[in-house]
Amino acid sequence: MRDKTITGYCDPFSVETGGTVRFMVSTYAPGGYRASLVRIRSGERGPDGGMIYDDVPSTFEGEHAGRHQPVRTGSYAVTGAVPDPDPSNGVTLAAWIWPTRPGNGVQTIIGCGDGICLNLDETGAAALQIAGQTISTGAPLRPRYWYRVSASYDPASGEVTISQQPQSLSPGQAVSVHAAVRIAALQDAAPIRSSDQPVTIAARISNGEAVAHFNGKIDRPRMAGRALDAAGIDRLLSAEPDAALRDELLGHWDFSRDIDTQSVTDLGPRGLHGTLVNIPTRAMTGHNWDGSTHNWQERPGQYGAIHFHDDDLYDAGWEADFSFEVPTDLPSGLYAARLEHGEDVDYIPFAVRPPLGTATAPVAFLVPTASYLAYANYRLRLKANPIFGDGRPNNANDAFLGTHPEMGNSTYDLHNDRSGVAIASRLRPVTNMKPVDNRLWGLPADCNIIGWLEHAGQAYDVITDEDLHTHGDALLKPYRAVITGSHPEYHSTAMLDGFEAWLGQGGRLMYMGGNGFYWRVAFHDDLPGVLEVRRAEDGTRAWIAEPGEYYHAFNGEYGGLWRRIGRAPNRLVGVGFAAQGFDKSGYYRRMPGADDPRAAFIFEGIRADVVGNTGLLGGGAAGEEIDRCDGRLGSPAHALVVATSEDLGPDMLRTKEEFLSTIPPFDDPKVRADMTFFECPNGGAVFSTGSIAYASALPVNGFDNDLAKLTTNVVRRFADPAPFEMPGETG
Repeated sequence: MRDKTITGYCDPFSVETGGTVRFMVSTYAPGGYRASLVRIRSGERGPDGGMIYDDVPSTFEGEHAGRHQPVRTGSYAVTGAVPDPDPSNGVTLAAWIWPTRPGNGVQTIIGCGDGICLNLDETGAAALQIAGQTISTGAPLRPRYWYRVSASYDPASGEVTISQQPQSLSPGQAVSVHAAVRIAALQDAAPIRSSDQPVTIAARISNGEAVAHFNGKIDRPRMAGRALDAAGIDRLLSAEPDAALRDELLGHWDFSRDIDTQSVTDLGPRGLHGTLVNIPTRAMTGHNWDGSTHNWQERPGQYGAIHFHDDDLYDAGWEADFSFEVPTDLPSGLYAARLEHGEDVDYIPFAVRPPLGTATAPVAFLVPTASYLAYANYRLRLKANPIFGDGRPNNANDAFLGTHPEMGNSTYDLHNDRSGVAIASRLRPVTNMKPVDNRLWGLPADCNIIGWLEHAGQAYDVITDEDLHTHGDALLKPYRAVITGSHPEYHSTAMLDGFEAWLGQGGRLMYMGGNGFYWRVAFHDDLPGVLEVRRAEDGTRAWIAEPGEYYHAFNGEYGGLWRRIGRAPNRLVGVGFAAQGFDKSGYYRRMPGADDPRAAFIFEGIRADVVGNTGLLGGGAAGEEIDRCDGRLGSPAHALVVATSEDLGPDMLRTKEEFLSTIPPFDDPKVRADMTFFECPNGGAVFSTGSIAYASALPVNGFDNDLAKLTTNVVRRFADPAPFEMPGETG
């Protein structure tokens, strides 16, 4: 396995002809690199061959100087600078906190540079750092409990007072720790010494960089320019600014305001508003959440907490090495910047699409970028587990990810504090969003759908999920048919609305995967390339959202499964998630529905009753995650099951949201993949494969196989302008 010495990312991922895409690159060994442009024609095809691409002339082709660009993780808030207080009055800092990693190094709750900080010390005890000295309660906090912490300094007496008081959740639990220590008088200046030093929350700034990141929730961070007693701290931590403290109030930050933004609001008289860095998780239950509401929009005052993590990452912030102005005559397609550095080769993929409202082909391939984001830098495969084996990396991209934690996580991973990752971004290197050197999942598998289109001679454009979210059905209107990827699992409300509107206008949808349209997600209106998912209540999940935290912060929508929200995938594409198993893949057997004249075109020219009995994922076309047709979940009554799976592996078990209690495995008739077809109003139709493994069975024998022929029959009929007729229509 070669060493990975170069990587990068681009912005945007999808660009119209005539637009510009920027490429951010970093090298991890000396020397420059060569960049060139390629158009991807097919993905890695296993024993039948490697990736197929065309070299394309570009303005950036040639040699470039290499350089290393660091990634700085960790979320925090940075606010306005605190004006110089009166040195004779002292200072008080206070907050409610819910620490998740106490004892894991010094963690700053509120800080003002290196001058004064309310911290957790190395042991996890509340401490005040002031003028080079640290005074601690000496009593470590318990993780995942709410504490009221405060620290004050009185220069007149030289006394530092620190308090940590757990919130009483049960009898006998509330034990307060209070420390009062006299220290030598501070020399020359007040504890907060300059008006050009911003206040930071959940980290502090040292030598221009954020350090001492806090892990956990912070609610009601406050700062006063006077040493307050216990009663004064009560007033300082009140929901609204106390008039009695107005003259001394330096900061009264209220995280329950502007929850759907990255702004931090100061209700105090100085207006030291701020911004969040690296998108910590908002809409989190605060210290005063009482369970009476689960929607932060109903009672935002109970959602005054932000959950900060030392491994949060939104934008790596790299400088662009080069840009590419896409020629107006460049064909739509999937492209990549090819980077050659020593023995290493990296690909940064991007999509080129026609201008909105136009099409250069009757068919579009919809790249499932929302799902790519959800899986971006998926680390679970680097840990021993039943799906991925011993967890050892089997390619250069995995090996690089395993040694570079700063590249961030996927929404299938846990943060360092063991809370679920709810937010993922593409503004960083994404090692598993490469066309080669990866498991056949996501983009590598979807490149085989492109390969099949190329082999079939079917003209196509390329569009993406982010485009669909932004433009809705206006993006789809120019196309007779749209083809999904192999695992389009994650969709926003705007995306589903766009599909439904387009299908109602006569669109034809080829759903080429399994476990699609499963999770609801939210995109941020003001931050490009970032996705939020709340794993609420049910479903096959890598983690479970905390009670009361099921609503997205980005847009206020309830998260979780589309099935639980009343829009099961069966309603849209005729099938929905039924089962998963990764040991082996089965095949499809032709069903009586294939003989119906409405669907006769699907198996035209195919004599065999069995298709897809070979494939690159598990040895067949029906596997990994599969979907079935089920009228109880909304599959249309006129839907035809033209083929269904057989010979699935023993580990293929029904999805957990369908069980009321735990039961042992049994011969389950609902564990199946149903190849399904049905017509839609105004001449439209839907064809669904119901299997993730389907796409990776297409390249077998150089795309010369019955499954590929069947799929070609479908795309040619779907590209034909002749309308489909709903059953019962006279035509």
